[in-house]
Amino acid sequence: MKKLALHWQIIIGLILGIIWAIFSSKMGLSQFTIDWIAPFGTIFINLLKLIAVPLVLFSIINGVANIGDPSSLGRMGGKTLLAYLITTILAVSLGLVLVNLIKPGKLIDEESRIDNRISYELWAASENLEIKDGINYLHDPAFLERAQHISDLSKDELKEAATSEVGEKMSEANKTKDAGPLKPLVDIVPDNIFLSLADNGLMLQVIFFALFFGISLLFIPNDKSKPVLAFVDGVMEVFLKMVALIMKAAPFFVFALLAGVVSKMAGDDIGKVLEIFKGLSWYSLTVILGLTIMIFVIYPGIFKIFVRVVSYFGFFKAMSPAQTLAFSTSSSAATLPVTMECVEDNLGVNKKITSFVLPIGATVNMDGTCLYQAVAVVFLAQLHMIDLTIGQQLTIVLTATLASIGSAAVPSAGLVMLIIVLQSVGLNPAWIGIILPVDRILDMMRTVVNVTGDATVCSLIAKSEGMLDYDPNKTELKSEV
Repeated sequence: MKKLALHWQIIIGLILGIIWAIFSSKMGLSQFTIDWIAPFGTIFINLLKLIAVPLVLFSIINGVANIGDPSSLGRMGGKTLLAYLITTILAVSLGLVLVNLIKPGKLIDEESRIDNRISYELWAASENLEIKDGINYLHDPAFLERAQHISDLSKDELKEAATSEVGEKMSEANKTKDAGPLKPLVDIVPDNIFLSLADNGLMLQVIFFALFFGISLLFIPNDKSKPVLAFVDGVMEVFLKMVALIMKAAPFFVFALLAGVVSKMAGDDIGKVLEIFKGLSWYSLTVILGLTIMIFVIYPGIFKIFVRVVSYFGFFKAMSPAQTLAFSTSSSAATLPVTMECVEDNLGVNKKITSFVLPIGATVNMDGTCLYQAVAVVFLAQLHMIDLTIGQQLTIVLTATLASIGSAAVPSAGLVMLIIVLQSVGLNPAWIGIILPVDRILDMMRTVVNVTGDATVCSLIAKSEGMLDYDPNKTELKSEV
């Protein structure tokens, strides 16, 4: 009998987690779920956090250093990176616009959102983090008993947590007030990389170091850089294998994580469970709308303006094999050989362009992943009654864009990057469990966006370099074969 594919195993785990959450809520077993099942979900989160920083570090170094001799970068290298950067920023911005217009996290009932908000404030107090919007429900006596019910703290302990949090918040506010306008730029440059590596909240510093290290490798003799590149490549493979091994156990972990998260949020009230999934349906539609606009409007628009020779339907006909494979595997890396074949044979891009642009794209161009991260972070904030400022949303743009460089082209790597983006704006990384029920199908769709974006940029660069020889008849023939 053929072994069931991993994504089907994960989907089954998700469904079982939902069924168990509803069953335990109805039977009054939510506490049992929290005590005996949820800890395995915490282990899953810890495993993802364990590999997040080193995965980003070595992925970026590997991607930058493998560009090759710095003299070969030239005009084509600069245009390639700029084009990928622009499409990524477009994707993140589109995601933020849609999630702020639709507000999927505000479409569940107010009582559930208040409970979520109190849970967030308790978590922030335990982590000594500043409440992002300056509002504190723990200060309101009307919510004190509710907070006590949500947590296991006494009223005195709750008051102490709220008071200490105010002190932290005021201290942070004073620091921000005294800081100069270039403080965010200063914060990106680490003074001790080992401290940055030890703190997931300093991911931008790790990304800066990795970029600086990778670029520096390009400017030293090959005999000196070769052992370093071999080491980086080897370590990168180890971390990718760690991701693969973790994902083998993902069906069980996902079951435990989903059951635990839903039980903690809903308790023994089955009505709250239904409210959670109502919110997820709006979240999914928001992400799908953004991904659809990228595939059917943004990329064809770029083709129409800059490439011109390829028709709207001709582009999709040429790329359909790669897009189908991307959807089924959820992996840009696994799809790369087929993407190269489609772009070379069907779109007529010179092999010199595809061999340079597409492998870089599989590493640094994660348009679909970035759009999903932007929507997910703001949705989760809305779900917990947190209003992120324009500055915090710009931080999401910056972090998601830079983190996408290190987002390994393997299934579910986007979850690791989402943890990083959540931490960059001071939100609880464990909230990824809330959106896990729909993550797999969205992962498949955003991989299609990633691959389509790679092909778009590759064709754009080929056109600008005079290395595009598109023949619609050849595409027709290739499709029939």
